[in-house]
Amino acid sequence: MKKEKVIYRFCPYEGKVLNARREISFEIRLSSRLLLDELCFNWNKQVLEKKLNNSIEKGNIEEFRSVREQYLQYIWE
Repeated sequence: MKKEKVIYRFCPYEGKVLNARREISFEIRLSSRLLLDELCFNWNKQVLEKKLNNSIEKGNIEEFRSVREQYLQYIWE
């Protein structure tokens, strides 16, 4: 019985080279998502607080009521 031989031949690829990305672990994705959510939450809350304070200083009751409804969502727990 004859032994089989495998011969490999190198041919350079002339097409576009693709770079593979490494997968990010679940823990890193989760922690980064939680951090971004916390940053966005705090920033939005600060903006609403500034709008509330400005509407109080101006005495604009309608603006105060509309901003207050949005702000209640941020302080509700």
